[in-house]
Amino acid sequence: MPDVWTPATSRDLHSAEGRFHDAWAESADPSEVCVAAAFESPTALENKFVLARMGDLRGKQVLDVGAGLGEASVYFALKGARVTAADLSSKMLDFTRSLAALHGVSVETCLTPAESLAVPDGHYDFVYAGEVIRHIGDRGHFYEQAARCLKPGGTMLSVDPLAYNPAINLYRRMSPDVRTADESPLTFDELTRLRRHFARVEYRVFWIASLLLFVKYYFVDGVHPNRERYWKRVLKESPRRLWWWYPLAAVDGVLTRIPVVRRLARSIVICAQKAR
Repeated sequence: MPDVWTPATSRDLHSAEGRFHDAWAESADPSEVCVAAAFESPTALENKFVLARMGDLRGKQVLDVGAGLGEASVYFALKGARVTAADLSSKMLDFTRSLAALHGVSVETCLTPAESLAVPDGHYDFVYAGEVIRHIGDRGHFYEQAARCLKPGGTMLSVDPLAYNPAINLYRRMSPDVRTADESPLTFDELTRLRRHFARVEYRVFWIASLLLFVKYYFVDGVHPNRERYWKRVLKESPRRLWWWYPLAAVDGVLTRIPVVRRLARSIVICAQKAR
Protein backbone atom coordinates (compact mmCIF):
# COMPACT_ATOMS: atom_id res chain seq x y z
CA MET A 1 0.00 0.00 0.00
CA PRO A 2 1.30 3.52 -0.73
CA ASP A 3 3.07 5.41 2.06
CA VAL A 4 1.36 8.71 1.22
CA TRP A 5 -2.40 8.79 0.83
CA THR A 6 -3.94 11.37 -1.48
CA PRO A 7 -7.63 12.00 -2.26
CA ALA A 8 -7.16 10.17 -5.57
CA THR A 9 -5.59 7.18 -3.83
CA SER A 10 -8.47 7.03 -1.35
CA ARG A 11 -11.06 7.24 -4.16
CA ASP A 12 -9.43 4.31 -5.95
CA LEU A 13 -9.33 2.25 -2.76
CA HIS A 14 -12.93 3.09 -1.89
CA SER A 15 -14.07 2.13 -5.38
CA ALA A 16 -12.30 -1.25 -5.25
CA GLU A 17 -13.54 -1.98 -1.73
CA GLY A 18 -17.07 -0.93 -2.68
CA ARG A 19 -17.18 -3.26 -5.69
CA PHE A 20 -15.86 -6.22 -3.70
CA HIS A 21 -18.33 -5.75 -0.86
CA ASP A 22 -21.25 -5.04 -3.19
CA ALA A 23 -20.60 -8.41 -4.82
CA TRP A 24 -20.35 -10.12 -1.43
CA ALA A 25 -23.69 -8.64 -0.35
CA GLU A 26 -25.37 -9.78 -3.55
CA SER A 27 -24.20 -13.36 -2.98
CA ALA A 28 -25.30 -13.55 0.67
CA ASP A 29 -28.62 -14.61 2.23
CA PRO A 30 -29.85 -12.80 5.38
CA SER A 31 -31.40 -16.02 6.72
CA GLU A 32 -27.95 -17.63 6.81
CA VAL A 33 -26.18 -14.86 8.76
CA CYS A 34 -25.26 -15.94 12.30
CA VAL A 35 -26.04 -12.79 14.28
CA ALA A 36 -25.98 -14.25 17.79
CA ALA A 37 -23.08 -16.60 17.02
CA ALA A 38 -20.88 -13.67 15.97
CA PHE A 39 -20.85 -12.60 19.63
CA GLU A 40 -21.87 -15.69 21.60
CA SER A 41 -20.20 -18.65 19.88
CA PRO A 42 -17.45 -20.35 21.95
CA THR A 43 -15.01 -19.20 19.28
CA ALA A 44 -16.18 -15.56 19.21
CA LEU A 45 -13.30 -14.65 21.51
CA GLU A 46 -12.74 -11.13 20.26
CA ASN A 47 -16.36 -10.04 20.28
CA LYS A 48 -16.96 -11.51 23.73
CA PHE A 49 -14.13 -9.30 24.96
CA VAL A 50 -15.71 -6.33 23.16
CA LEU A 51 -19.08 -6.97 24.82
CA ALA A 52 -17.45 -7.15 28.24
CA ARG A 53 -15.93 -3.72 27.66
CA MET A 54 -19.21 -2.25 26.42
CA GLY A 55 -21.39 -3.45 29.28
CA ASP A 56 -25.13 -2.79 29.22
CA LEU A 57 -26.02 -1.43 25.77
CA ARG A 58 -29.60 -0.39 26.50
CA GLY A 59 -30.10 3.18 25.30
CA LYS A 60 -26.49 3.53 24.13
CA GLN A 61 -25.60 5.14 20.81
CA VAL A 62 -23.38 2.83 18.76
CA LEU A 63 -21.71 3.53 15.41
CA ASP A 64 -20.77 0.34 13.53
CA VAL A 65 -18.10 1.39 11.03
CA GLY A 66 -17.67 -0.88 8.03
CA ALA A 67 -20.82 -2.71 9.05
CA GLY A 68 -20.55 -5.31 6.28
CA LEU A 69 -23.34 -7.87 6.44
CA GLY A 70 -24.63 -6.19 9.59
CA GLU A 71 -24.18 -8.93 12.22
CA ALA A 72 -22.77 -6.48 14.78
CA SER A 73 -25.28 -3.73 14.03
CA VAL A 74 -28.22 -6.09 14.45
CA TYR A 75 -26.76 -7.73 17.56
CA PHE A 76 -26.22 -4.36 19.26
CA ALA A 77 -29.78 -3.34 18.33
CA LEU A 78 -31.13 -6.56 19.81
CA LYS A 79 -29.33 -5.64 23.03
CA GLY A 80 -31.16 -2.31 23.15
CA ALA A 81 -28.64 0.03 21.52
CA ARG A 82 -29.51 2.74 19.03
CA VAL A 83 -27.32 1.77 16.12
CA THR A 84 -25.97 3.52 13.04
CA ALA A 85 -24.43 1.18 10.47
CA ALA A 86 -21.85 2.96 8.30
CA ASP A 87 -20.32 1.46 5.18
CA LEU A 88 -19.03 2.54 1.77
CA SER A 89 -20.95 -0.30 0.09
CA SER A 90 -24.58 0.61 -0.61
CA LYS A 91 -25.48 -3.04 -1.12
CA MET A 92 -24.02 -4.00 2.25
CA LEU A 93 -26.22 -1.34 3.85
CA ASP A 94 -29.24 -2.70 1.95
CA PHE A 95 -28.35 -6.14 3.29
CA THR A 96 -27.99 -4.79 6.85
CA ARG A 97 -31.48 -3.27 6.69
CA SER A 98 -32.87 -6.60 5.47
CA LEU A 99 -31.09 -8.45 8.25
CA ALA A 100 -32.40 -5.98 10.84
CA ALA A 101 -35.96 -6.40 9.56
CA LEU A 102 -35.58 -10.19 9.71
CA HIS A 103 -34.69 -9.89 13.40
CA GLY A 104 -37.36 -7.33 14.20
CA VAL A 105 -35.11 -4.38 14.98
CA SER A 106 -34.36 -1.02 13.38
CA VAL A 107 -30.89 0.13 12.34
CA GLU A 108 -30.05 3.52 10.86
CA THR A 109 -27.64 3.38 7.91
CA CYS A 110 -25.09 5.83 6.56
CA LEU A 111 -23.25 5.51 3.24
CA THR A 112 -19.81 6.91 4.04
CA PRO A 113 -16.11 5.99 4.00
CA ALA A 114 -14.43 5.56 7.37
CA GLU A 115 -11.93 8.38 6.77
CA SER A 116 -14.68 11.02 6.51
CA LEU A 117 -17.60 9.73 8.58
CA ALA A 118 -20.78 11.62 7.72
CA VAL A 119 -22.09 11.52 11.29
CA PRO A 120 -22.50 14.19 13.98
CA ASP A 121 -19.84 15.28 16.46
CA GLY A 122 -19.90 13.91 20.01
CA HIS A 123 -22.92 11.69 19.40
CA TYR A 124 -21.86 8.10 20.11
CA ASP A 125 -21.04 6.16 23.25
CA PHE A 126 -19.20 3.52 21.22
CA VAL A 127 -17.59 3.22 17.80
CA TYR A 128 -17.21 -0.42 16.76
CA ALA A 129 -14.96 -1.41 13.86
CA GLY A 130 -14.96 -5.17 13.29
CA GLU A 131 -12.33 -6.36 10.78
CA VAL A 132 -12.32 -2.87 9.26
CA ILE A 133 -9.09 -0.98 10.00
CA ARG A 134 -7.15 -3.40 7.79
CA HIS A 135 -9.20 -2.07 4.84
CA ILE A 136 -8.58 1.62 5.59
CA GLY A 137 -5.85 3.43 3.70
CA ASP A 138 -5.61 6.64 5.72
CA ARG A 139 -5.96 5.26 9.23
CA GLY A 140 -4.92 8.48 10.92
CA HIS A 141 -7.95 10.25 9.44
CA PHE A 142 -10.20 7.43 10.59
CA TYR A 143 -8.94 7.67 14.17
CA GLU A 144 -9.49 11.42 14.06
CA GLN A 145 -13.04 10.89 12.80
CA ALA A 146 -13.79 8.19 15.37
CA ALA A 147 -12.64 10.45 18.21
CA ARG A 148 -14.65 13.36 16.79
CA CYS A 149 -17.97 11.52 16.74
CA LEU A 150 -17.58 9.96 20.21
CA LYS A 151 -19.02 11.55 23.32
CA PRO A 152 -16.46 12.61 25.95
CA GLY A 153 -15.34 9.40 27.62
CA GLY A 154 -16.66 7.32 24.71
CA THR A 155 -14.76 4.30 23.41
CA MET A 156 -13.71 2.96 20.03
CA LEU A 157 -13.40 -0.84 19.92
CA SER A 158 -11.83 -2.55 16.94
CA VAL A 159 -11.04 -6.11 15.91
CA ASP A 160 -8.41 -6.80 13.24
CA PRO A 161 -5.76 -9.34 12.20
CA LEU A 162 -2.12 -8.88 13.20
CA ALA A 163 0.64 -8.89 10.61
CA TYR A 164 3.31 -11.11 12.19
CA ASN A 165 2.27 -14.78 12.20
CA PRO A 166 3.83 -16.57 9.17
CA ALA A 167 1.11 -19.25 9.14
CA ILE A 168 -1.62 -16.61 8.97
CA ASN A 169 0.26 -14.78 6.22
CA LEU A 170 0.41 -18.06 4.27
CA TYR A 171 -3.33 -18.51 4.82
CA ARG A 172 -3.90 -15.01 3.43
CA ARG A 173 -1.87 -15.80 0.30
CA MET A 174 -3.88 -18.99 -0.18
CA SER A 175 -7.23 -17.19 -0.07
CA PRO A 176 -7.11 -14.16 -2.40
CA ASP A 177 -10.70 -14.71 -3.57
CA VAL A 178 -12.25 -13.91 -0.17
CA ARG A 179 -10.33 -10.72 0.59
CA THR A 180 -9.53 -7.43 -1.11
CA ALA A 181 -6.12 -6.82 -2.63
CA ASP A 182 -5.45 -3.61 -0.67
CA GLU A 183 -6.19 -4.77 2.86
CA SER A 184 -3.28 -4.78 5.29
CA PRO A 185 -3.10 -6.44 8.75
CA LEU A 186 -2.13 -4.29 11.71
CA THR A 187 1.20 -3.97 13.50
CA PHE A 188 1.74 -2.73 17.04
CA ASP A 189 2.80 0.63 15.54
CA GLU A 190 -0.92 1.29 15.17
CA LEU A 191 -1.14 1.82 18.93
CA THR A 192 1.21 4.80 18.66
CA ARG A 193 -1.01 6.40 16.02
CA LEU A 194 -4.08 5.85 18.15
CA ARG A 195 -2.53 7.55 21.18
CA ARG A 196 -2.38 10.80 19.20
CA HIS A 197 -6.19 10.89 19.16
CA PHE A 198 -7.31 9.06 22.31
CA ALA A 199 -6.56 9.58 25.98
CA ARG A 200 -6.26 5.87 26.77
CA VAL A 201 -5.41 2.96 24.48
CA GLU A 202 -5.40 -0.70 25.55
CA TYR A 203 -5.35 -3.95 23.63
CA ARG A 204 -5.67 -7.74 23.89
CA VAL A 205 -4.56 -10.37 21.37
CA PHE A 206 -6.21 -13.71 20.58
CA TRP A 207 -5.57 -17.03 18.79
CA ILE A 208 -2.10 -18.60 19.00
CA ALA A 209 -2.22 -22.30 19.97
CA SER A 210 -5.96 -22.28 19.26
CA LEU A 211 -5.16 -21.62 15.59
CA LEU A 212 -4.81 -25.39 15.23
CA LEU A 213 -8.54 -25.35 14.59
CA PHE A 214 -7.80 -23.85 11.15
CA VAL A 215 -5.08 -26.38 10.47
CA LYS A 216 -7.81 -28.98 11.08
CA TYR A 217 -10.13 -27.26 8.57
CA TYR A 218 -7.51 -27.56 5.84
CA PHE A 219 -5.83 -30.93 6.49
CA VAL A 220 -8.63 -32.93 8.15
CA ASP A 221 -11.87 -31.40 6.89
CA GLY A 222 -10.45 -30.62 3.43
CA VAL A 223 -11.90 -27.09 3.31
CA HIS A 224 -9.88 -24.71 1.15
CA PRO A 225 -9.83 -21.11 2.50
CA ASN A 226 -10.85 -19.80 -0.92
CA ARG A 227 -14.03 -21.88 -0.71
CA GLU A 228 -15.15 -20.88 2.78
CA ARG A 229 -14.05 -18.08 5.08
CA TYR A 230 -12.56 -19.82 8.11
CA TRP A 231 -13.46 -16.87 10.35
CA LYS A 232 -17.12 -17.42 9.52
CA ARG A 233 -16.89 -21.21 9.76
CA VAL A 234 -15.62 -21.07 13.35
CA LEU A 235 -18.85 -19.43 14.48
CA LYS A 236 -20.78 -22.57 13.55
CA GLU A 237 -18.74 -24.82 15.84
CA SER A 238 -20.60 -26.51 18.71
CA PRO A 239 -19.11 -26.96 22.19
CA ARG A 240 -19.28 -30.74 21.75
CA ARG A 241 -17.08 -30.60 18.66
CA LEU A 242 -14.60 -28.27 20.35
CA TRP A 243 -13.69 -30.60 23.23
CA TRP A 244 -10.06 -30.76 22.04
CA TRP A 245 -9.85 -27.03 21.29
CA TYR A 246 -10.75 -25.67 24.75
CA PRO A 247 -7.38 -26.64 26.31
CA LEU A 248 -5.60 -24.79 23.48
CA ALA A 249 -7.71 -21.70 24.13
CA ALA A 250 -6.76 -21.95 27.81
CA VAL A 251 -3.06 -22.13 26.89
CA ASP A 252 -3.53 -18.96 24.85
CA GLY A 253 -4.59 -17.23 28.05
CA VAL A 254 -0.91 -17.52 29.05
CA LEU A 255 0.78 -17.21 25.64
CA THR A 256 -0.98 -13.96 24.74
CA ARG A 257 0.51 -12.29 27.81
CA ILE A 258 4.14 -13.05 26.87
CA PRO A 259 5.55 -9.99 25.01
CA VAL A 260 7.48 -11.81 22.25
CA VAL A 261 5.04 -14.70 21.80
CA ARG A 262 1.98 -12.46 21.57
CA ARG A 263 3.22 -11.28 18.16
CA LEU A 264 2.14 -14.68 16.82
CA ALA A 265 -1.51 -14.00 17.64
CA ARG A 266 -4.00 -13.91 14.81
CA SER A 267 -6.02 -10.92 15.99
CA ILE A 268 -5.92 -7.81 18.13
CA VAL A 269 -8.78 -6.02 19.89
CA ILE A 270 -8.08 -2.35 20.57
CA CYS A 271 -9.97 -0.26 23.13
CA ALA A 272 -9.35 3.47 22.66
CA GLN A 273 -11.10 5.89 25.00
CA LYS A 274 -11.70 9.57 24.32
CA ALA A 275 -10.84 12.05 27.06
CA ARG A 276 -13.72 12.91 29.37
